Amino acid sequence: MKNIITDKDVEYVAKLSRLKLKEDEKHKFTEQLNNIFKYIEKLNELDISKVEPTSHAIALQNVTRKDIFKPSVSIEDALKNAPDKEQGYFRVPAIIE
Repeated sequence: MKNIITDKDVEYVAKLSRLKLKEDEKHKFTEQLNNIFKYIEKLNELDISKVEPTSHAIALQNVTRKDIFKPSVSIEDALKNAPDKEQGYFRVPAIIE
């Protein structure tokens, strides 16, 4: 397989990303990207016709706990040290103009 990515491609993406690359970096990234594409081509050779699509490689299980109702802090206790309160709520400065 011939190289798909050229130094010009790397320069173009670097310019779009506002990155300044040295010459050796351009060559290094070009080589690395081409190796990635070669690996993808190798993966494309695999027969995956009998593999079912999945969102995860391994089965996931959600770890949850049961909701248990417990009494909470009373409104009076919650507002006891509030610097400003009004009708049972915390009063804060407006942030939307």
